[in-house]
Formats: sequence, structure tokens, C-alpha cells
Amino acid sequence: MAPDYVITSEHVFAGVPDCDEVRPLAVAVRDGRIVAVVPRADTAALAHGAPVRDWGDAFVCPGFHDAHQHVFHAALFPSHLACEYAGTSEDECVAHLRTWAARRPDDGSWLVCHGWREGLWTPPITPTRASLDRAFPHRPVAMYSGDAHTLWTNTAGLETLGITDDTVPPTGGSFDRDTEGRLTGVIREAPGMVYVARVLSSFSTEQLCGIYRDYFRRLNAMGITSVCDMALSTVPGADGINPQVYEALEASGNLSVRAHLFPCLSDDQSNLEELQARLTGPRLRAPGFKQFFDGVSSQHTAWCAQPYENPRFPGDVGRPTVAPERMRQLVLSAAARGHAVRIHAIGDAAVHEAIGIFDEAHRRYGPPSRGRNTLEHVEDIQPNDIARLREAHVLASVQPPHVTIDLAQPARDLGEWRARRMWPFAEMLAAGVCLALGTDVPVVPPTSTDVLYTAVTRQTPVGHEPEGGWYPQHRITRAQALRAYSLGGAQAVGRERELGSLEPGKLADLCAWDTNLLACDDDRIQRARCLACIVAGEQVTGRP
Repeated sequence: MAPDYVITSEHVFAGVPDCDEVRPLAVAVRDGRIVAVVPRADTAALAHGAPVRDWGDAFVCPGFHDAHQHVFHAALFPSHLACEYAGTSEDECVAHLRTWAARRPDDGSWLVCHGWREGLWTPPITPTRASLDRAFPHRPVAMYSGDAHTLWTNTAGLETLGITDDTVPPTGGSFDRDTEGRLTGVIREAPGMVYVARVLSSFSTEQLCGIYRDYFRRLNAMGITSVCDMALSTVPGADGINPQVYEALEASGNLSVRAHLFPCLSDDQSNLEELQARLTGPRLRAPGFKQFFDGVSSQHTAWCAQPYENPRFPGDVGRPTVAPERMRQLVLSAAARGHAVRIHAIGDAAVHEAIGIFDEAHRRYGPPSRGRNTLEHVEDIQPNDIARLREAHVLASVQPPHVTIDLAQPARDLGEWRARRMWPFAEMLAAGVCLALGTDVPVVPPTSTDVLYTAVTRQTPVGHEPEGGWYPQHRITRAQALRAYSLGGAQAVGRERELGSLEPGKLADLCAWDTNLLACDDDRIQRARCLACIVAGEQVTGRP
């Protein structure tokens, strides 16, 4: 039977294991799947008269799979419904929001902005509601931090949320207070995520469908064909997954990526199981759960085995957001029902403990029925734990652009001795650990070429610092990065037999670039342009 069409190019990277080369190939597509991959010289025999799309010397590879996104926030903050700004100081952020707010009707609705990072401000001081109150004495404001772990709001915002000096924060975080015990307007970790979910619930499904659709088209233009949408809160119902938006987009034919939803793990597992019963198509799935073991090292909320280099109090090692025995109970309960779990673990103590829990789950219950047990971020890991990752059958979902957010921060907070071992991608791959690449957007932009660039250079996307890379021994090769960014994501969701490489029988998700991403100079990676993106055999962006 003839294919629907055939794609040819001189430079095809199929993404299969143990093949790091580009080759002149022809890829035949029928009914949204790849039916054959042959040498380019055999195109005529393969086509049987079907149309041939000759892409010349374009670089063709599997579509990219961003293995860790928070899609609601990623779609929201670049849209007309909210703004995104980091600034260099508290006052500059407030001034920017004031300018943006002037274009928004003052109807009493929330003003929402994302991006501030106090550690990058001059001076690096924690903001308070006072500056927001001066600019917005009556309108509620929600300023969401760039690392997505802290909410900064004003007095009107606290009142709208029903928070008073006597309010007890939800478990897993805290309210900042001044020397007199009054609220400063800064809400950290789980409570921040809970309250920002209440803020964002004011947007309608129709509004969200529009910004999700536009966001996914932007991802397609970057060669991204699949995403994992990860719970952002430990509170059920406030995890930001929004399955109703995905289902509406799919029903209307406007879901241009494959989306994999990971709601929060709790004692009641029906939130996932109900999704799995509904989401059975090839574009929309719910492979497993998400949980949180700690926070972030820049806020001293990552759980470490040894005290921070600059402790805020004696014995400061951060803290687990979930008690270890509680996490063990949750994961084992999910494993008993065949469910995969993905755990946010940044500090080395959280990573170590999580590996042990996953190891026990695998020994007792075997592999999950779909997806992989996964550690998210894995920023600091004790050297002996790298082999334990492999032995426990745990996948590492990592975000290369995180390495370069603030080059001085790891040594400042954790010490040089820990900084030099952080994000050891090369060691993980050498030990046989499966890697999946992503961004954790909106923590960093979803730009696919930045993911590849930072993975292979360990340099900042802007400025390309430091020369030679930040601890360059942890760099990985171009082919390794490309595979981790496609096949790795497929492994994380248990779909490596149908996604992640260009092989017969797999779904036809691929992209073409104007640059050979395996052979170009490092600086050229970020200037590469996606010529075409195909999902399920349908071209969703680019030239025909």
C-alpha cells in the first residue's frame, strides 16, 4: 500500500539508540504513522507514486518532548491576561506592573505577573506588600516568582484571599512576617501555590482555551510535539492541570501537541484514574502522578544532607515538604495500583530518600503499568546515588537551562564542594540512567534551542558564560541531548514504542531545521530555525 507521502533529506537524525549520525533517508508516512525508513536513494520505490516532500539538506529529527512544563502558567504569562517580568529590583517590578496595569480596565479583577527573583535583584532583598500597596491600594495583585515557589501580594490581595495575621498556612510552606509578626505579603512553597491557584481560577475555560491554543502553536514553531504538564501544587484541585481545557481543544481539533497530564498524588487516587478512563486517545493521556519532596536551594527549602553554606539558622538543611514516611506510603500505594509517580527532588537528601522509596516500590510491585517512576530536577545528587538511580529503574527528568539561571547561586548557598557535582548529566548517562529533558516553564522559557545549547555547553543562553562552560565535565553530546529531548520524554510517559524516534510503526512526529544540529558551531544552535513541525503526520507549522 502506498504511503500518504514521503519526506526526504540528506541529513536525517532518526534518534535511535546507538546511532549518533545523520544519514540521507526517506521517511514514509501513512495514517499518521511512519511506515518505512529507507536510504534516500530508494525514495522512488518507497513512494509508489505518493507525493515526495524533498527537504534537501534540512536537518530532520524526531519532534521534541518537553518532559516538564506547567502549561497553565506557561500559556498565561506571555498572554494578554497577565504579564511576565523579572526586573532588577523590587521598585522596578512594581513600576513595570503599574505601566502594564494602565492598559487593563480596573474592574476589581486580579493583576497577575510572573518572573521576579530576589536573588538577582540589586539589592537582593525580599519584597513586601508595602511597595505594592503604594501603587495598588485597592486592586488585588499576585506577583508569582520566577522559580514558581513564592507568591508576593498586596494588602488588597491578602484580603481577597481571606488571609489575616491569624491565618494558619497550608502544610508545606509558610507566610513571611515582619519583626512584629505581621504578614509581609510573601507566601512560600505549598501555600503560595494554593493561593495562586485561587487567583488563577478566575479565568474562564473559554479564555484558557484561547491562550493554550496559541501557546501550543508557539511550541510547534520550536519543533516541540509533546509535553508533560506537571502538577504545581500538592493540594488536589489546585494543581493547575486543567484537563477540561485539553479536552475542549481536542474536541475542536485545536490540540496541536501530545499532552501528558500528571495530577497531584494523594490518598485518593481517583483524580488520576478518572482521567485515565477518559483520556485514551493518542494525543491526550494521563500517565501518572506528581509529588513534591522539597523546594528550591535558592530559598533554602531544598532538603540537604549537610547544612547550607550560608545557613539562616544553626543546622539549616532545608526541609522535606512531605515527611519521608508519608511519601513512602503515597508512592507504595500508587505502585500497588500500577501508577507511576514523578517526585520533585532538588536537594541531595530528598534525592537520596526518593531513590530508596522508588527502589522499594519496584522490588515490591514491579514497573508501573504506564510511564516511569521519575525524579524531577535532581539538581544535587550524591555521587553514589547516580548508580542507585539506574538500579532502582528511576528516570531523571532534568532541565538544562536551570543550570545557568544564576551561576553564583549554587556555591553561595550550597558551597563549592556541592556546586561542582550538580546537574551531572554526563555521569548519569554513562551510568545508564535514562534522561528526559525539559524546561519547567515558566521557570525558564520553553525555547527548545536553549535546552539543547545549555545541555551541550553548560553556558548561559544569553551572554554564553562562563567561557568553556560551568563545570564542563557534565556536558553531554549533541546526539545524547537530542535523544534525551525526544526518546527520553517518550520513556518518561511509557510511550517509547510509539514516540521519540523515527522508526517504522511509530507515530509521525518530526521536525525539520535549517541547521544541522549535530554538526554546527555551538553558537549556531540558538539561531537555528524550525522549518516545519509535523504531529501525527499533519504539518502544524512551517513550509509544506
